[in-house]
Amino acid sequence: MDKRFFNLFPGLTEEKAIELLKTPLEQLEDKSDRYLAASHLINFPSERSINALIAAVQDQDPVLDNCIARRKAVESLGRLKASAALPVIRSCLAEQDCYTVENAVWAIGEIGTEDEEILEEIAQLLEKPGQSYRLIIQVLAKLGYKPALDRIKKFTKSDDLPIASAAIATVCRLSGDRTEMDKVVELLQHSSVNARRGCIQDLIDAQHYEAIPQIVRCPVSLVFRLRAIRLLAEQGVPTGYLTFEEIEPCLDQVIRDHPVDLELVHEYDQKPSLEFVISELYHTDFGRCYLASKTLLDVYPDAAGEALMATFADKAHNDYGAHYHVVKLLGWLKYAPGYDLLVEALHNKAPQFQKSRAAAAIALGNLGDQRAIPQIKACLETPIFDLKYASLMSLEQLGDNTGSEIAANDSDWLLRAKAAKTVDHLASNSQS
Repeated sequence: MDKRFFNLFPGLTEEKAIELLKTPLEQLEDKSDRYLAASHLINFPSERSINALIAAVQDQDPVLDNCIARRKAVESLGRLKASAALPVIRSCLAEQDCYTVENAVWAIGEIGTEDEEILEEIAQLLEKPGQSYRLIIQVLAKLGYKPALDRIKKFTKSDDLPIASAAIATVCRLSGDRTEMDKVVELLQHSSVNARRGCIQDLIDAQHYEAIPQIVRCPVSLVFRLRAIRLLAEQGVPTGYLTFEEIEPCLDQVIRDHPVDLELVHEYDQKPSLEFVISELYHTDFGRCYLASKTLLDVYPDAAGEALMATFADKAHNDYGAHYHVVKLLGWLKYAPGYDLLVEALHNKAPQFQKSRAAAAIALGNLGDQRAIPQIKACLETPIFDLKYASLMSLEQLGDNTGSEIAANDSDWLLRAKAAKTVDHLASNSQS
């Protein structure tokens, strides 16, 4: 599990967080402090923290700030996989607040249980109006509760596409029936970004390996696609369904993340202005961002570099989505004045800008400036998979293959395989 985003309050100790969580709301200067404390205790998997979180869940004060803190406490107990908290989390399944119920279902899924009474209580929520049916279905699948199968089948026809997608994938998991999985694959090209993102998770859950090429071309953030490929590879390679040779070009394509390699689901009905296209880089639907990126490369290659530098100085430096696209585009455009910006992005350790680091490695490779080699090579010592993989690709593009020797002993098997292939290729060339 990637925990880079958990410890957002590094100065807050376990003792202080517990103290805040126990403090009555009326005594707090900031009513959100108990929520923050419940969130922060994920960093302290101790009995003290777990007991404090359980006590917070048991506080039935109906005030909204307390309800929000309770929901977060339930979530944190799930993240801590606190089996001792299972009884109190189970009691939340009967509550009227659908968000508390949702967090309780999710937490039980994280902790895990074979208790059929608890699983049946979760299944019965499918018949209760206003619940998070997609999550409920996913948890029932994860915990393998086959008695819920007929109730889940009803949701395969849901008008809510992410719910229908989860239901189809769950029918596949619990019964082995894959006849409707093509409907899930089709959602990779849906105009709704939520449908696209959701179906990727469902394809992972159903171990639908044949969808990998379509996942690679789906216009959503590379975070979703990369995670899918890695998880499917972890499931499929050891069992013989996949090989690294099949996975490698998919990883390369996703890490490179050029818009020409995607099947875009949006289009412009007329030539857009440069200002409009730049503004589209800030869209929350990355499908629109990729269309904007492709348009800048195809229609405005001469003016785009300067416009991108201007929007970066204005606000993209503080918007993690636009930041990512600006960085990648400067590389595709081979815009030399962007070199310093790219080096800065390569070393940006703020959690929300992490995917821009891999983007910067790729962009520096495209820029072709040899000065970047030591900077990129240093990134092979980080714990971030996509940054290391991108660095290997970039170093190879810059004509430096020594990075593969470093990555040959990496803890991640995909990086080791990538590096080994390069080392073997170099060895065979030297012999010939």
